[in-house]
Amino acid sequence: PLSDGDAVPNVTFKCRVRDETIGGDNPFTFKDVTTADLMAGQRVVLFAVPGAFTPTCSDFHLPDYEKHYDAIKAAGIDEVYCLAVNDAFTMRQWALKLGLS
Repeated sequence: PLSDGDAVPNVTFKCRVRDETIGGDNPFTFKDVTTADLMAGQRVVLFAVPGAFTPTCSDFHLPDYEKHYDAIKAAGIDEVYCLAVNDAFTMRQWALKLGLS
C-alpha cells in the first residue's frame, strides 16, 4: 500500500481518449498514458473498484467520491482517479450512466 506522500508507481494505461479529428458518434482513439503523464507533481487520490456496474461500486464507492470531490479538492488534492479492471468501453458507459464527466 501507498502512504500519504508516496509516489505512485510508473504504470502505462491503454486509454481511450477523445480525438475530434476522427468525427462521428465515437471520436475516440487509443493512447498510452502513464501515471507520470497524469499525476507528476500533483497530489492525487487513486482508488480502485472491483468492477464497473457492480451494485456496491455503482451505489456507494464511486458516487461517494463524486459527492465529496469538492471537499477532497479543498484539502489540497489536485485530482481523483478511479481504477477498475474493466475495458475502456465499459468504463465510459459506466461513467455516462452515473452522470460523470
